[in-house]
Amino acid sequence: MNARAAEGRTPLLGPRAGGTLADAFRDAARGWTTGVAVVTARHGDEVFAKTVSSLCTLSLDPLLVSVAVSARSPLAGAVRADGRYAVSVLAGHQEPLARHFAAPGAGRALTAFTVAPTRTEATGAPVLEDCLAWFDCRLHTVLPGGDHAVLVGRVTAADAGPGDPLVYHRGGYRALAPPPLPSREP
Repeated sequence: MNARAAEGRTPLLGPRAGGTLADAFRDAARGWTTGVAVVTARHGDEVFAKTVSSLCTLSLDPLLVSVAVSARSPLAGAVRADGRYAVSVLAGHQEPLARHFAAPGAGRALTAFTVAPTRTEATGAPVLEDCLAWFDCRLHTVLPGGDHAVLVGRVTAADAGPGDPLVYHRGGYRALAPPPLPSREP
């Protein structure tokens, strides 16, 4: 317990004292650097996709991953209905895809996407081509997460390739910087 709380006073709410707890939460969350992925699902003739930064590997036995998406998202409904989804981890050069699938309504199409080539693996869920890594999943469970649904998937296939990831920090996409060149003594 901090001294302010011990004295019965309300703790400061981040650097903008006087702001709301929600504002302080958002500021603190923006300080967490994370990878960027696109979750995809197919239901009937429709394909769904959404950019996420909430991918988490949960378990090696069984192999489980989770992602959080808006509980009201058509993607969440498609995954619940069809029981399968894929997660494509984006490489540093795929920022345009991240931006596209982050836009409301941009990740829904009949039959296939025209903005990004896909393929299918074990479950038939679409996997984005040229991504850094991917996980093909059967829905294991859906957990409540406030205004989000936490989709826990049992991994049926996965792979990774070379390259650097696309990351998200302080409200912006970034690529990893190359390592510094070794210094040369004259």
